[in-house]
Amino acid sequence: MIEITPSFIFMITGFLLSLYACVSNDAIQTLGTFLNTTKNRPVWLIWLYVSLVMVITFSVGWVLNDGDMAFHRLDRIPHAEQFYWWHIIPPLVLLYLTKKGIPVATAFLIVSVFSSNTVTGLMIAKSFIGYITALIVSLILYFFIARKVEKIFLYMKNKPVSTPWIVAKWLSTAFLWSAWLLQDGAVLFIYLPRKLTLLQMILSLLVFSALLFVLCYNRGGEIQNIVKLKTNTQDPRSATIIDCVYALILLYFQYVNNIPMSTTWVFLGVLAGREIALYNRLRFITEKKVYKHLIKDLSKAIIGLVISIGVVFAINQYENIVGLIKHYISL
Repeated sequence: MIEITPSFIFMITGFLLSLYACVSNDAIQTLGTFLNTTKNRPVWLIWLYVSLVMVITFSVGWVLNDGDMAFHRLDRIPHAEQFYWWHIIPPLVLLYLTKKGIPVATAFLIVSVFSSNTVTGLMIAKSFIGYITALIVSLILYFFIARKVEKIFLYMKNKPVSTPWIVAKWLSTAFLWSAWLLQDGAVLFIYLPRKLTLLQMILSLLVFSALLFVLCYNRGGEIQNIVKLKTNTQDPRSATIIDCVYALILLYFQYVNNIPMSTTWVFLGVLAGREIALYNRLRFITEKKVYKHLIKDLSKAIIGLVISIGVVFAINQYENIVGLIKHYISL
């Protein structure tokens, strides 16, 4: 019998808010190009597909990892013994920033609240390395394929896309979506016990699936603009390549160590490297416009990081801050 305590209520509330915030902010990295290229498909079909991939990924993980839904991303971060009202502040802040179209690193904002300073520092370092790695890999790849591949896609963007490319896009989405879930399971399930029962697993996946329907119905929301503004991302062929590059980088870092990282920064690195390479090889738009978008994306990510660190610091130092305020009031 579950005892309904304030701590339990804050834990469940935090989980629901965190899940919704992550779906709104982070999931668009993986499903953004898919939503862009399937505008003519019914919402229920898109939702059913991404939900099926999600359920299979986490169900297999739950069986293989003995109930661990985070794929060992939370091994260094123990489950909180007590939850308080301030534990629901990070996902609320994340929801607000998402509404403003700011790509926040959810690993910094949510996971850092429960982790030590050492683990938080490692997360930031790994995420920064992830951004640089994604930037370099994407830059090199697109430098070589820009004229032979992407140039053709640009000239053919108004022509019907062949069935093999449509199939490839759906498969690449499943590949990337699954790879992202492996990495971001730490953020999605940070509020829940590290080992879930079968019933807990089923209920959590049902909630996740319901939130995915909202995402698919809204076609991504405001933060989707980060994807829409990039060159030819609405073409299934270009989107397929983006998905594969991003997924392979995420899988690489999945096996580097079990420290959580910001998939947002990796995603921005992939897009940045791609835009720079396409501009230098194809000169499709002005240099000013290219770097304006890239600087804007990076600036938003840095703003999100600064706000995240500020929120985490305020929560972790809450008692000291309150004590200091009371001290000055009593003077």
